[in-house]
Amino acid sequence: MTRDRPIDARMLRALAHPLRMRMIELLQADGPATATGLGKRVGESSGTTSWHLRLLAEAGLVEEDTERGNKRERWWRSVRKTTRMRAADFIGDPDLAAPLDSYLRSLVEHRYQAESRFISELPRWLEQWHDKAVFNDVRLSLTPEEAAAMSADVEAVVDRYRREARPGDHNVMAHWSAFPWQAQPEEPGTSKSD
Repeated sequence: MTRDRPIDARMLRALAHPLRMRMIELLQADGPATATGLGKRVGESSGTTSWHLRLLAEAGLVEEDTERGNKRERWWRSVRKTTRMRAADFIGDPDLAAPLDSYLRSLVEHRYQAESRFISELPRWLEQWHDKAVFNDVRLSLTPEEAAAMSADVEAVVDRYRREARPGDHNVMAHWSAFPWQAQPEEPGTSKSD
């Protein structure tokens, strides 16, 4: 499985669909699956998931798992463990504006859903995770360069914890975002960067 190569324009177009993003998420988290199995999990027909899997395969994001299945049952696996994207690679291309917007909005929605699901299941996790699950919201005053350096430091820490699953492990979702924001909207005709 490829580890972390950033996505390219072809991959971005393929990922710019909430169902395809969900399917990739399931394949990365839970391993290989059939179109039928994925269909049951996402509430779609196997024909629909099969079509989306072929689009993902054409973009180089999934591949057929030839070690499983037979001629009637095709298994698919993610080609990469994680999905990394640099918005700066696409922001200047007007043909990619809509796919980029769709992808980023779906990404934020998936993060929200994962955190919301955890909160809904909190009683199940309370005994082991009551003082270990963390939801931080930190506001800092940084230059863009400092924010990039901080993100690189966080990614280096996350890399120290990457390893194969062992007995007793739980799947843990770690989200990291660093972006500028304003408490109040700008007045028309003004810009904070001016």
